[in-house]
Amino acid sequence: MCGIVGHVGPQSSTAVVLEGLKRLEYRGYDSAGVCYLNRNDEVVDYKKAGKIENLISLLKDIDTDSKICIGHTRWATHGKVNDQNSHPHRNGNLALVHNGIIENASELREVLKKEGYQFASETDSEVFLALLKMGQKHQKDLKALILECFQKVRGNSAFVIFDGEGHEIYAIKRGAPLVCGTKVSESQSLVSSDPYALVGMVDTLYFPEDNVLCHLSAKLDKFLNFYDLQGNPTGKVECKKQEMSLDATDKGEYEHFMLKEIYEQPGLIRQLSEYYLKGEGLKNLEGIKGLSPERIHISACGTAAYAGFLVRDYLERFNRIPTIIELASEFRYREPILSANDLGLFISQSGETADTLAAQSLCLDQKIKTLSLVNVEGSTLYRQSDYNFLIRAGVEIGVASTKAFTQMGLTGRLVSEAMIGLSSESINKLYDKLQLLASRIDGLLGRVDELKTIAESIYNYKGYFFTGRGIYYPVALEGALKLKEIAYVHAEGYASGELKHGPIALIDEEMVNIAIVGPELTEKTISNIQEIKARKGVVVTLGLEGISELNEISDYFFALDYQGLDELSPIYVNIANQLLAYYMAKFKGTDIDKPRNLAKSVTVE
Repeated sequence: MCGIVGHVGPQSSTAVVLEGLKRLEYRGYDSAGVCYLNRNDEVVDYKKAGKIENLISLLKDIDTDSKICIGHTRWATHGKVNDQNSHPHRNGNLALVHNGIIENASELREVLKKEGYQFASETDSEVFLALLKMGQKHQKDLKALILECFQKVRGNSAFVIFDGEGHEIYAIKRGAPLVCGTKVSESQSLVSSDPYALVGMVDTLYFPEDNVLCHLSAKLDKFLNFYDLQGNPTGKVECKKQEMSLDATDKGEYEHFMLKEIYEQPGLIRQLSEYYLKGEGLKNLEGIKGLSPERIHISACGTAAYAGFLVRDYLERFNRIPTIIELASEFRYREPILSANDLGLFISQSGETADTLAAQSLCLDQKIKTLSLVNVEGSTLYRQSDYNFLIRAGVEIGVASTKAFTQMGLTGRLVSEAMIGLSSESINKLYDKLQLLASRIDGLLGRVDELKTIAESIYNYKGYFFTGRGIYYPVALEGALKLKEIAYVHAEGYASGELKHGPIALIDEEMVNIAIVGPELTEKTISNIQEIKARKGVVVTLGLEGISELNEISDYFFALDYQGLDELSPIYVNIANQLLAYYMAKFKGTDIDKPRNLAKSVTVE
């Protein structure tokens, strides 16, 4: 959600921070701001509601040269969207930016008001700044004061504090993403909420654990130091080489990142199969041979949850293990029945999704083994899991997930097979099937003009029902989510047989049914389409080729070759869903890569 970047070094810090913030635009935000130390050793801040371009325009005629700066893109939680509530929040020489929620902010705010603090914003974030400013009356050591104040706030948060007097930056987090980086050859250190912001700026990344204070200073022998809650040096930090290139965040020839990421999928599928079935990832898969919990609890949010439905079907069909999938935001509040021999399986693109981490914490508290399907190595979810399987989707910039869904589902299929035990025969069979899937998607992408024509014909209707039976139900849910995310239209996903149990009341000539039809339960699904057609609904079928009846009852028909794909068929047809959503949104003129009100990484409950 909120984007954070901080920099200390001889380069122009403000320029470095602004570049980092621009890279984080994909996360979703509604305002932006910077705070820096100018040439006259004055702490100044500038912030503006709206896009980063608004902030850059504000800074156009201002001297922004600096050796220390923090910046922020805000996704509003407390307080309306305006300049005043934008970050950074500053009081004198002290400023901060914040990602997360302070759960006891109202309580602390009242205490601080009584002590005489005058708040300048409606945000919970300013409460932490107020604690620091009021605390400075009694505690002069800022490092000790930050640690003291941090222990007074509840909830998942990451704070980055700018000390204009000491020319230093401090950062600390609990249950929220935070990464530091250094480039010693250029005497600079950075901090961010997302490693993508630091690409090309650092050569070493540091992922601190919760409750670790990070200290960035140009005056220290080391540019970056870490301390525990008692102020002692700590090694609770994961260090890794920065290997990502800027190419990953370039749209290239594509108009939108979302379209680029859709087209990347065949290549990613081939890479995934090579890595896990022929390469170094095979050892990781073989490490879960014989893993046979009594039950599996899958927990995830949004697109990751719909991928979880696919994984559930694999685990029950091939492993015969009872598997429950639960939305992470509901999991821990439902008082789920958990047993020592269960397994918690958590799916997340970022590995920092607050609800998913909270669900994982419940399993950890009850000493239950946990397994993650995640895209970001070193993320909180990754660090806290007993078993980790990277989905290897690369950087996904488009807020509406596409390639991550595909990679989550396929990695789940590999995990399912690995739990049974991999043999040369099973490896080759699965490898060939993944290669076939990649080839079929290549073929589908070669027919994109057909889907574009359908999208142009249906994008202005009143509402949309995506339907599928059996293994296609999850991609009906995912197809509807994709369309509503980027085209801002009413769309719902349903199991085909459920339409007559209520939703069919909405069907008329202004409603579109996007019917997913595969080789399984074909006759029953055709009957469900007939029910829509009888009520004058518009029918778009993504269906099995060679069935004349499907073509006859459909207003628009897109034929698909499912032969040989078997359990991977839903992932194949979902590419058509993604392209339909993309082109419908394009015809409607929406902001496809950065849909309104949405954030890429949801780090608050």
